[in-house]
Amino acid sequence: MNLRQMAGDFSELTAPKRIVVAMSGGVDSSVAAALLVKAGHDVVGMMMRLWSEPETDLRVSHNRCCTPDQIADARRVAQQLDIPFFVLDSKEIFYQAVVQPFIQEHEKGRTPNPCIECNRTIRFNYLLEQAMAVDADYLATGHYARIRQNAGQFQLLRAHDLNKDQSYVLHVLGQRELARSLFPVGGYRKEEVRKLAQEFGLTVAEKSESMDLCFLADGNYRRFLDERTIYPSQPGLIETSNGDVVGQHQGLSNHTIGQRKGLGIALGRPMFVISKDVKRNVLTIGSRDEVMQSQLHANRINWLSGEPPAEEFRTEAKIRYRANAMPARVKNVGKDEATVVFDQPVFGVTPGQGVTFYDQEVCLGGGIIVNEEQL
Repeated sequence: MNLRQMAGDFSELTAPKRIVVAMSGGVDSSVAAALLVKAGHDVVGMMMRLWSEPETDLRVSHNRCCTPDQIADARRVAQQLDIPFFVLDSKEIFYQAVVQPFIQEHEKGRTPNPCIECNRTIRFNYLLEQAMAVDADYLATGHYARIRQNAGQFQLLRAHDLNKDQSYVLHVLGQRELARSLFPVGGYRKEEVRKLAQEFGLTVAEKSESMDLCFLADGNYRRFLDERTIYPSQPGLIETSNGDVVGQHQGLSNHTIGQRKGLGIALGRPMFVISKDVKRNVLTIGSRDEVMQSQLHANRINWLSGEPPAEEFRTEAKIRYRANAMPARVKNVGKDEATVVFDQPVFGVTPGQGVTFYDQEVCLGGGIIVNEEQL
């Protein structure tokens, strides 16, 4: 198996290569490292120590991506594989690039996906530069996605395991990043990766996964925001779409578009969050039909090829990490802006989340969903 076969492409590359693996102490990045070592490459393990909340009398705080146990697990795997292992102090850049925008977006009533910003600025910019600084040819990660070279360009493909596919949060990459990146586990299903970990004898083979935001001490993002935002949560009115006041919320940051549970009201019929008005501090709710939208607007559009496929084109658009990709038409309205019109109304279009475009298995690019007035 050659290098690009493991990344989803069958073009020939000469081995061995010097490859930095972004290690997390988890099973996916550990297997990625093991596969590359087995293939005969010069592998170096790197782990970033990311910002976490300060420790208090009530809580011990470590970033969940790099707790002392995670670092110890990654170091132990590196020792098993007989590869160098380094920990980079990345706390400040992570706070500035990921945590601060997370807080600021919530202050504006939006619901950001910090994993997108982490990939945009930290993993495939800062960490990639660190890898290149030690003369690496590639940066490898444990992401579930694939890379293919086609007609002189690199394409980002969905993972074989669609339940684990992470192309949604990787739409921020470009040709430079794809040319220097490898996703060794992208061609495997999760259960196959665990089996490989067992076959390699890795100590993390049965390790569970963490899905919470990594920089939260206790997983409570509402408490986190209340302690750090310049606009702490304030009670406000809950209104229906026709302006009837039906209750009171305890802070807009407690709610997201499409939310049904936790509204604290009973109207005898299912009600969902439609919108959040930051200026008025009002939460608007309505029926499921009122949450459905036929189009959205996005900015910060990134095309992985460097250019949009056309001024207007058909696609499948995915509006959340766990959402299904839905048939749609994309109309370009600017250099990094677009309007997406769906064939059928979709549920829960949320400003701040990413929207990603696909042509079958190929990820074309994506952007950040915005309110119409932001364009």
